[in-house]
Amino acid sequence: MNIAILGAGAWGTALAINLSARHQVTLWTKDSNHFSELISHRINLSFFPDFPLPETLRLTASIHEALEAAELALIVVPIAGFRETLQNITKIEKKVPVIWGCKGFESEAAKLPHQIVKEVYPSNISCGVISGPSFAKEVAQGLPTALTLASEDDCFARDIASQLHSTNLRIYTSQDVVGVETGGAIKNVITIAAGISDGMGFGHNARAALITRGLMEITRLGLELGGKMETFMGLAGVGDLLLTCTGDLSRNRRVGLLLAEGKPLSDILNTLGHVAEGVYTARAVLQLSRKLNVGMPITEAVCSILHENVPARAAVENLLNREPKAEIY
Repeated sequence: MNIAILGAGAWGTALAINLSARHQVTLWTKDSNHFSELISHRINLSFFPDFPLPETLRLTASIHEALEAAELALIVVPIAGFRETLQNITKIEKKVPVIWGCKGFESEAAKLPHQIVKEVYPSNISCGVISGPSFAKEVAQGLPTALTLASEDDCFARDIASQLHSTNLRIYTSQDVVGVETGGAIKNVITIAAGISDGMGFGHNARAALITRGLMEITRLGLELGGKMETFMGLAGVGDLLLTCTGDLSRNRRVGLLLAEGKPLSDILNTLGHVAEGVYTARAVLQLSRKLNVGMPITEAVCSILHENVPARAAVENLLNREPKAEIY
């Protein structure tokens, strides 16, 4: 299969390395300087320096060139660049099926990726979202990983899943696009909270409680948006949440750990060198939860730390001092 991967960050590069073993893959970056780096070194020094790029992997800074022979476009840019990337695809005469691995809400109007697709991409072109517990490093290493590919077009989902599926990249299918997107977006916010808890030395019990109650927040909002319960209990829900809350490769967890040390957010983001989507998603999630009257106290606490200059310890104490209540969704 001829695949164009649009976005040469860590995740896009990892997928390109993995899929190049079985498919003809072109990796696109819109940054001409980044393209020169990739061509010169055959290593993504800026975002994924530990892995050489396969010789069979094509590289380009032209989206037209990336898509000219593509049978599938896999968009893995940050959510802030998703709309622009889709708009650039629509300017090309050839229309290609699209799946996206972007996780988050578009901040201005708290829109999920599929809502952006409906606004700017032709409705007669098949599309879907791919998500699940997947650190880029392990995907590039070829370690076993399982993901969910969701599309309203079940035949499309099953066809693409069968072509991407391999012994080290297992693809399950779903028609619950909303649930898969919601799980992938909100888990980054909960992960920041888990990182703060660990950074303050609150222990494994507190982390387990945060993950469990965080899953309830994801589920409450996700169900309100139209997602399905089984999705939140699956790979794109609890699976992705568990990985990012406990794994040291998580950028959002790293943000939480550094916030617990009292580091300014601006310094943390400069140190990371990568996008931590939870930082930008948190405010949109809180805005949406208030609009829909869905209680999300962990998200509120994270937002107060990120955007209202509330000290991490004070925000956590406020969270712990809430009135006891029944454990319900």
